[in-house]
Amino acid sequence: MKAAVIQLRATDKKEENIAKAVSFVRQAVSKKAELIVLPEVFNYRGALKTQRELQAVAEDIPGKSLLPLMEIAKAKKVFIIAGSIYEKTKEAKKAYNTSVLIDKRGKVIAKYRKKHLFQAVVDGKRIRESRNFLAGKSLRMVSVGEMRLGMSVCYDLRFPEMFQAYQKQGAHIFSVPSCFTKQTGEAHWELLLRTRAVENFCYVLAPNQTGKDSRGISCYGNSMIVDPWGTILARASANREEIVYAHLRKETLRTIRRVFDKM
Repeated sequence: MKAAVIQLRATDKKEENIAKAVSFVRQAVSKKAELIVLPEVFNYRGALKTQRELQAVAEDIPGKSLLPLMEIAKAKKVFIIAGSIYEKTKEAKKAYNTSVLIDKRGKVIAKYRKKHLFQAVVDGKRIRESRNFLAGKSLRMVSVGEMRLGMSVCYDLRFPEMFQAYQKQGAHIFSVPSCFTKQTGEAHWELLLRTRAVENFCYVLAPNQTGKDSRGISCYGNSMIVDPWGTILARASANREEIVYAHLRKETLRTIRRVFDKM
């Protein structure tokens, strides 16, 4: 299966972000990608200072951000992981940060709500996702062709027990759509991605955002595809919007797992 990982610089202009994401997905389709992954909050990356601002960008699923991707998936017979979007909840004050998997029929077949909410001080700016978001409660694993994929979002990457749970359920691939900051990314992004791959003998698909958002917070870029041996099969730049590709092979998984008797 050929996978495409899309690196974007989303802004606080939602319509433009959606159009750009659709354009990149179409480009990946033209290169024969069968599984296409967008980064976290691909449709909106900006300050959410008020409840009104949050509700203006949050959506039901499916909504305006997902419908054009569903059309492409159906027409071109590809799987698309819509990195994450802000999903409306019954609690008007907050939303979920939700990753969505669209299948080859153009149907939403899985929703994963980010469990671990980021809290840190980065470049002197306090980030506390729990102010705007509710934490998800469940893991979500789904079949993608002949492989099983465990879904996560960004900060989840720091919680190995989550990925171990997926591995025990038969995972072959992890998706990690992210908005990983430059400061933490320089120290930990590659380390954590390769570690999650090696610990569990799984492929890791990790699209990241790049550039500064409207708050002045920089993301690290360096989107990656990592194989179960920890080898980086493809890596994006730090600063450009681009797509990287790699083939995911079940036979590679079998070969590596046999070494450690981890069938």
